[in-house]
Amino acid sequence: MASSTIAPTPTSFTLNKKDLGFSAFSTRSGFSIPKCRRTISKKICSVMAPQQSERKPSTTGSVKTGMTMTEKILARASEKTQLIPGENVWVNIDVLMTHDVCGPGSIGIFKKEFGENAKVWDREKIVIIPDHYIFTSDERANRNVDILRDFCMEQNIKYFYDIKDLGNFKANPDYKGVCHIALAQEGHCRPGEVLLGTDSHTCTAGAFGQFATGIGNTDAGFVLGTGKLLLKVPQTLRFVMDGEMPDYLLAKDLILQIIGEISVSGATYKSMEFVGSTVESLTMEERMTLCNMVVEAGGKNGVVPADSTTYKYLEDKTSVAYEPVYSDEQARFLSEYRFDVSKLEPLVAKPHSPDNRALARECKDVKIDRVYIGSCTGGKTEDFMAAAKVFLASGKKVKVPTFLVPATQKVWMDLYGLQVPGSGGKTCSQIFEEAGCDTPASPSCGACLGGPKDTYARMNEPMVCVSTTNRNFPGRMGHREGQIYLASPYTAAASALTGYVTDPREFLQ
Repeated sequence: MASSTIAPTPTSFTLNKKDLGFSAFSTRSGFSIPKCRRTISKKICSVMAPQQSERKPSTTGSVKTGMTMTEKILARASEKTQLIPGENVWVNIDVLMTHDVCGPGSIGIFKKEFGENAKVWDREKIVIIPDHYIFTSDERANRNVDILRDFCMEQNIKYFYDIKDLGNFKANPDYKGVCHIALAQEGHCRPGEVLLGTDSHTCTAGAFGQFATGIGNTDAGFVLGTGKLLLKVPQTLRFVMDGEMPDYLLAKDLILQIIGEISVSGATYKSMEFVGSTVESLTMEERMTLCNMVVEAGGKNGVVPADSTTYKYLEDKTSVAYEPVYSDEQARFLSEYRFDVSKLEPLVAKPHSPDNRALARECKDVKIDRVYIGSCTGGKTEDFMAAAKVFLASGKKVKVPTFLVPATQKVWMDLYGLQVPGSGGKTCSQIFEEAGCDTPASPSCGACLGGPKDTYARMNEPMVCVSTTNRNFPGRMGHREGQIYLASPYTAAASALTGYVTDPREFLQ
């Protein structure tokens, strides 16, 4: 399979990239974009006698340099009034998350370095969520969850979303599912805070206007004992997206467009800040999709300014006080990218890289073996609603096996309880059944990472799959010779109906 990048047609986006220097602008709604002024430095040399007495410092006050959202959050968390990119600072952590894949390792490091009888720094700021290798008979995978359970009982961890009955997930009231979606649904994501997790897609939580990033087991072991971590302040890239979002696009298309534009290394250890009228119109779940994949561009974190949409989502989810921050008008951004979203088309990322961007309509000759709708990127309630919309509009049955893996227990219940608009009262589950899809599986990360061989929907042989997941490297979802086309739920559903990679406009227009 060819792996060359196919860029969208020239009219599909508008890009304006430039070094902003000292010029920037507010992230609040209705922001305006000031013009950058180029100044020419004039150096004047003079000869003067050596200073005879100590020169007093100026008493007119210091000049404060504007800061970006990420810089402000880290400044507050490190108890400093000013930070600039490149500084290394000790940061106080608000929330640490770990799961069944990395949790045992992090716990082992914590005990080795702080002692077998050591206590964690704050039992109410640690969230432990088994979610990756759950519904499997693999003994080592099951043992990982046992280790988490023993540790949480020992430390009296307040937020441990346990699962004991693997045969019926509904029998586990505490079990949630995919960590990144559960963090949001359970109220652990709050504007202005610092959230770290032992998973690269922890950056999902940046949708709430907080600094959220993935860390390794060693760092997590240190945070467990101290509640602090040494972090380098990243530079910030700003992505301005304006224009009305077409009915056939989702946030997955937007982030695939961006990654295709800057490459998988284009934001290495940088913050990616998303603003503009299009971003302001996105729901919280769509903003989570946008931030989820910044790590696929190498990003340290992604962030969206908090607004009324954020506050409404959090109303019934947390009682913890929080304080949002916004980029200053004079903040420094390394680069700015602008997109006219109204001109974008449905995209896919071809094997074997998230930046191998192509228009969905240009891949219509690619025959596929299956479709997978799920994961932290594409397994939220709105993702399944979008897929159901395509199935409903077509009135047809799927041509290839179509696997559905809700991200959390709440999403699973939504599939059976929420009615799809325009369906005459039908739920997602009813529409999926009529379309011939597999019955929605138990909520978890499923086959996204691969997992044990008995993982539901895992590719145990070479296959071509259209998936709503976030990575398509060799070995993702199972077999190393498998080929994964990353796509939005719209495109995934349309492809399921034809057996080929399909532009969703075929059914949505």
